This record gives sequence, structure tokens and C-alpha cells, in this order.
Amino acid sequence: MTASVKSRSGALLSKGGTLAGRRQWRLLQNFGILLALVVLVVAGSFLSEHFLQIGNILNVLRQVAIVGILGIGMTFVILTAGIDLSVGSIVGFSAIAFAAMLTEGMPWPLAIMLGLAAGAVIGALNGLGVTKGGLQPFIMTLGMLVIARGVTMTYSKGQPIALRQTGQKIAWLGTGTLLGVPVPVWILLVMALLAGFTLNFTTFGRHVYAVGDNQEAARLSGINTKRVIFFVYVISGACAAMSALIIVARLTAGEPSAGTGYELDAIAIVVIGGTSLFGGEGGVRGTLIGAGIVAVLANLLNLLGVSPFSQQIVKGLIILGAVLLQRRGGAAKGDG
Repeated sequence: MTASVKSRSGALLSKGGTLAGRRQWRLLQNFGILLALVVLVVAGSFLSEHFLQIGNILNVLRQVAIVGILGIGMTFVILTAGIDLSVGSIVGFSAIAFAAMLTEGMPWPLAIMLGLAAGAVIGALNGLGVTKGGLQPFIMTLGMLVIARGVTMTYSKGQPIALRQTGQKIAWLGTGTLLGVPVPVWILLVMALLAGFTLNFTTFGRHVYAVGDNQEAARLSGINTKRVIFFVYVISGACAAMSALIIVARLTAGEPSAGTGYELDAIAIVVIGGTSLFGGEGGVRGTLIGAGIVAVLANLLNLLGVSPFSQQIVKGLIILGAVLLQRRGGAAKGDG
């Protein structure tokens, strides 16, 4: 009994000792990434005369919306210390599903609901593979990345599906504006508010953080960890389908190659936004800022004529830098 009390006392002292380090690191995360975005925007205004033009700004905002919605779903997954490599393929699959249903004459509200459900179903398959099949998230979602893309290419024969007149009914979702702000940005903001509320003010949100912080401890405390993990993959799949809807509405066509490489963008913005790859720490607010950083940087590099291949190098370096900062932050919390 005495040893147990001492052990608990030591744990409490250790927790108290890290409090200052945690506060300092959270302060750095909250203001550091926002400052980085501001600096990037200011630099862009000097480096390119086209950067602050209205047309370019609207284009950046639409890109922020597409990758930001993906990032919201990825945030839920990474908060549980998981990963979803299949979101890019889910985008392509859902894009073809949307286009196919619309060209067959299905009413667009029903097509939207079924398309979102299709993305959620693939997410559910990922969740089942991880929770029931016992597969590592990396392996399960990597396999789904290949499968979903293969199904998409097989069905579409690798060809885009044009919406023609049908596409005009949903085009406003991708190209329209409301109060001068692109509609996709409004969709992103609504989804971000719902996600933020879920993570911060609901039992499910608290369980997501608990599972990511220590899955075994969460299980022993009575949390159904498998159910939590299952649903974060469903959320990720549904978010990917929403991004696909915006892309289809913007192009008025379903592209089977849509979303290629988007899984890396989604992971990048979540990590840049301060969500730990080890789970249990982070949130949607940081993800939105991360989406802004990635979109602004990509746009600026395009305006400066930097090749897409070189842009991948920059993106990779940013991801590595963000992870290194997280590790240093973890050390700071331990040293506090």
C-alpha cells in the first residue's frame, strides 16, 4: 500500500513538473503556426504582384477548403494515433460515384447523400480492418488506397465522367460565392465548427483524445476504444467524399484520378497544425491554419514558377520539420 501511494505521488509530482513545459509548448503551437501563415502571406505579397489579386485569393481559398475538409477527417484519425492513407483514393472513388449517379438522372440531393455515404462506407471498411481485423492503420489504409483507386479506374475505364447539363445544378457548390466568400469555404467553416464542437464538448470527443493519449488506459477506464477508432475512420471517409463533391462541382465532371496524392496533403496540414502523430494532442483549429500554410505556399511556388517536383521536396521538408518540432515539444513537456 505504501509503495502504491508513493508511486501515485511521484506520478502527480511528475505531472505537475511538466505543467510549465506544456503551457509553453501550447503557446508556441497556437501562435507560432499562425505567425508562420502571416509571414508567408506578407512574403507572397512582395514576391509576386499577382499574389494579392482577388482572383488568386479566391483560388487559394477554394484550395484551402478542399484540403482543409480532408484535414478535418484526418485530424480525428491522427488524434487516436492512427493514420488514413486512403483518403485520396476515396476522393477519386466518390467523385466517380457522384458523377455516375448524376448522369443517370438521380436527383442531386439524393446523389449527394449517397455519395457521402459511399465515402463513409469505405471509411467503415478501414475501421473494421483496424478494429476487428487487427491490422495496423498504416497497412489497412494503404491496402484500401490501392483497392479504392483500382475499383474507380475499373468502373470508369480510366475516363472522366462529364456531367454536362446536370452539372449546372451543383456547380454553385464548387464555384459559387456567398457574401463574397466561395461556397466551399462556408462548407469548410461549418464542418470545422461541428468538428471542433464534437472534439471539445462531447463525450465522443473526449474519448478520441483519451484513446490517442493511452489506448490501454482508456479501455481499462471503460471506454469502448474499438468503437471510437471505428467511427474516426468513418468520419475521415465522409470528409473525403465531401471534398470530392466540391471537386466534381467545380469541374462539372468526375475524374477517376481526383485526389491523387491528397493523403500527403491531409497529413501535412494536420501535422503542421500541431496535432501529434502519436495521438492525444491537437485539434481542428491548428489543422485549418496548416491548410492555409500549405495552400498559400503551393500557390506562391506556382506563381514563382517552381516545378511541381521541387514543390514536393519543400512539402516533405515541412512535414519533417513539423514532426521534429513536435518531438522537441514532447521533450520540453517532459523537462518542465
